[in-house]
Amino acid sequence: MHAVAYRPPPRLRQFAIKDWPTHDRPRERLRTMGARSLSPRELLALLIETGIPATEDRPGRSALDVAGDLLAWFSPHEGAESLRRIMNASFAALCEVPGIGPAKAAKIHAALDLGRRAIEEARPELERLASARAVYDRMRFSMRDLPQEEFRLLLLTLNCDLLREVVVARGSLTGCGITPREVFQAALAENAYGMVVVHNHPSGETDPSPADRAFTHQLDQGSLVVGVQLLDHVIIGEHKYFSFAEEGQLSAGWGVAPRR
Repeated sequence: MHAVAYRPPPRLRQFAIKDWPTHDRPRERLRTMGARSLSPRELLALLIETGIPATEDRPGRSALDVAGDLLAWFSPHEGAESLRRIMNASFAALCEVPGIGPAKAAKIHAALDLGRRAIEEARPELERLASARAVYDRMRFSMRDLPQEEFRLLLLTLNCDLLREVVVARGSLTGCGITPREVFQAALAENAYGMVVVHNHPSGETDPSPADRAFTHQLDQGSLVVGVQLLDHVIIGEHKYFSFAEEGQLSAGWGVAPRR
């Protein structure tokens, strides 16, 4: 593909990026506000990193200037489809743009192709857990024979698809020290809609202890504040389970809107 005639874009800044206010710099905005807050020109500038030094004959060009030049070089219609053209351009064509050498061309090609591959990746099918029985069937073989109590957290989407299983605490034969804060930290880190707490009783019995009930009540009240739905707390025993949701002891539950 032949590059279109080069049309330098207008200079938006007349001084180097390092001289900008810190909160305006592309790297700082990427860190604090995310990549979507940056324009294609600014994202390319992060890859290009350095501009063109000034000489006696011409002023210097910042990385942002060079990024703008690159977009203009490969755009016949004021920026339209320039990223696609850059992604499919040869190394030699990229290096025709002043300020773009082989190393920068390689970084640009790599970044754009990573984006293309991410789009092409198929999202893995998630396991759906929509009832206490489904949770028990999934967890019983890995938890019923543990020699000590263990608390695990199943983090779910709005549709009850499993995002992640997390071990949040391990204890002794008779107990396990755990706080609601540890549970909510894990749920918020995964940006989960809902969560199911699962723990085992090494004795094989599933009747909740007073400590189990108190802890579940703390989680139930905290979930209303934090905004992560506590769908259930399931106790795994020998060939049986106990579900706080099925017993009607939670503000929310499987398919039930939380009470406010």
